[in-house]
Amino acid sequence: QVQLVESGGGLVQAGGSLRLACTASGRTVNMYAMGWFRQAPGKEREFVAAINWSGGSPANADSVKDRFIISRDNAKNAVYLQMNSLKPEDTAVYYCAGSSRPVAHFRTDYWGQGTQVTVSS
Repeated sequence: QVQLVESGGGLVQAGGSLRLACTASGRTVNMYAMGWFRQAPGKEREFVAAINWSGGSPANADSVKDRFIISRDNAKNAVYLQMNSLKPEDTAVYYCAGSSRPVAHFRTDYWGQGTQVTVSS
């Protein structure tokens, strides 16, 4: 099993920045890639960004392209999401996700518990 723990959420004004972190523990050898999803109230969970453990093939959703940057630190078994130029529509619970497949075929096998991000206008 793999455990994913997120941190770094909070309240920020529009135009501000936040950095989310997700630390993986357990049988991390089973994971090929990690990513971030988000779910706003009344909406379905949606893909935000993903990256292979090798650091290759980072992918971002169009809605966050040029604003959010995903990165990883293999030594710390961690993945990060740097969120810049935040907008009120970015308000959501952000979930860390682990996949046994590479980014191009991402399938969530593990979920974190989620962290709330609120952007005020």
